[in-house]
Amino acid sequence: MRDRIDIPRLVVAGTASGVGKTTFTVGLIRALRSRGLKVAVFKCGPDYLDPTYHARAAGSISHNLDGWMMGREAVLGTFVRAATGADLAIIEGVMGLFDGASATDESGSTAEIAKWLDAPVLLVVDASGMARSVGAVARGFADFDPGVHVAGLICNRLGGKSHLKLLRDASERLPVLGGLPKNESASFPERHLGLRTADERSVPEALLATWGELVGDWCELDAIIALAGESCSREPEANAPPPHRRATNCTIGVAFDEAFHFYYEDNLTRLENAGARLIRFSPIHDAELPMVDGLYLGGGYPEAHAAELAANASMRNQIAAFAAADGVVYAECGGLMYLCLELRTLDGGVYPMCGVVSARTQMCDRLQALGYVEVQTRRDSILGAAGLEFRGHQFRYSTIEMLSNEIEPAFTLRRRRDGLELEEGFQARNTIASYVHAHWASNPAVAHTLVEACTRAAAGKKFRS
Repeated sequence: MRDRIDIPRLVVAGTASGVGKTTFTVGLIRALRSRGLKVAVFKCGPDYLDPTYHARAAGSISHNLDGWMMGREAVLGTFVRAATGADLAIIEGVMGLFDGASATDESGSTAEIAKWLDAPVLLVVDASGMARSVGAVARGFADFDPGVHVAGLICNRLGGKSHLKLLRDASERLPVLGGLPKNESASFPERHLGLRTADERSVPEALLATWGELVGDWCELDAIIALAGESCSREPEANAPPPHRRATNCTIGVAFDEAFHFYYEDNLTRLENAGARLIRFSPIHDAELPMVDGLYLGGGYPEAHAAELAANASMRNQIAAFAAADGVVYAECGGLMYLCLELRTLDGGVYPMCGVVSARTQMCDRLQALGYVEVQTRRDSILGAAGLEFRGHQFRYSTIEMLSNEIEPAFTLRRRRDGLELEEGFQARNTIASYVHAHWASNPAVAHTLVEACTRAAAGKKFRS
């Protein structure tokens, strides 16, 4: 079926990372909602954290759109399905507008997504200390790629309304549709290279409301809404067949709490469409593992909650017993760390974990891996036959030390950045654990095969807790 993308849409991009895209996006969402509009929200790239801010601001799930990991048809399909019923869609970019998986092409960039969606771009500029130079920035970004419709500027970190007027006068190539003043007291808290997860304790409701009010006061909201509406006249076509959802035939427990919450919504949807019922459980707070046929342990911040995870010995022991009985376990990054024997934190603390993987992880004060990866399975597994390929992303501050030679590496990993091939992940019984955050749009068969493995477990009732 051919679907028309007829929803008003707008890409919020930046000249670079750190210019305030997320702050403006959150404020814009709130300002639009204050007018009674239902906003669908998306994030370009592999980021897990920015979508938590979107979700708080919009009151709905934010979906990732990653050109390199997902491909065009999956991006368009996800957009159409998630935006259906909304009045307007906002897509926040990643890094700078033209930055992506390569220095020489647009793969994985915000520009690529803007082209696929045929969406106008609102460019966020850090205008602190800037005057006439904003005109050069506007001209450079507007003319760099004629296929990208850069339609206006948002000037961030302004010194005042007079500064905003000066910038409007200086930008001849693109209209300045507003900006935001410097407001350090209302900045979002940061962790590692990005924002913290937007839980209610770290990001109170009043903070979100503040940015919504500022966007309403400092930006030309009517002009921004009109700009988003211009995209409807172009209406690119997308292959977006409605997903066929199979009858539920197994149950997968998804770890979800303060320590584990990094999941691509698309991955979870694919599991459900393949016939899985998903049940969330908390490795921190729940004393018992729910009745499940498989486990999905995603990424997050186990190091920040290591004491609480260690203290819940009953949960750790039940997960270890589940894996030892050939239960189906799939773990990514933080989930891998939780499955190891112990976790060592930066302050010297040593905390026992589940002991499924005979290894220890050590937190570091510097980034240990970052970037896109291509994965190939080394042997038959719960994910499929040997040689299966899919794509993913790594972002970690920990290292791992193996304590046994009995556990085989699960993957051959090829880094997108330099092509270097590495052994990655760990496979034992029906457990797969690695540092890779996989996106199964790159190979939809993976989700189906994983559900089939859990279905076989359900049929035998062997692994029911």
